[in-house]
Amino acid sequence: MAGLLLACVTFGLAAQNPHKNGHHPPKKMEREQVEDLEHQWSQAMLTGDVAALDKLLSDDYLGITASGDLLTKTQQLDRLRSRQLSFVKLDTTESKIKLLGHIAIVTSLAELDATSEGKPLNGAFRYVKVYQRLPNGTWRITSFEATHVRPGGHLGQRASVEGTQP
Repeated sequence: MAGLLLACVTFGLAAQNPHKNGHHPPKKMEREQVEDLEHQWSQAMLTGDVAALDKLLSDDYLGITASGDLLTKTQQLDRLRSRQLSFVKLDTTESKIKLLGHIAIVTSLAELDATSEGKPLNGAFRYVKVYQRLPNGTWRITSFEATHVRPGGHLGQRASVEGTQP
């Protein structure tokens, strides 16, 4: 009986912390976690939810905007808080997730209608987002970079995008 109780406690502890002793969740579970975080990120950006974004971004987050500006976590949160950056539409497609150990790399195409520092920000943008899985099993966005998709792009990617400016 004592052996059965010990086995149940041991199994229960292992289930609570799947990362202990180097174990981590299966790739399918990790992929689903990252997909869910991508949805949370989109919703936080659309609604200007600073608290949600604060939980998603790592403390050492660095983001590169489509105009080449480098932003820290604090700067990104301040842009949302002050409404310097606000979204009306943010639709992502063509998402791909690459899992590499404790890192997830997400590439997507985003169609957006937004305002950045009082100027329209519309059209198609490709982005790369890097997530890092922390020792406690949570994921945080550590890096982000966006690139504007030019109308008449090539290499089999999106032939034209209406409403964008080069």
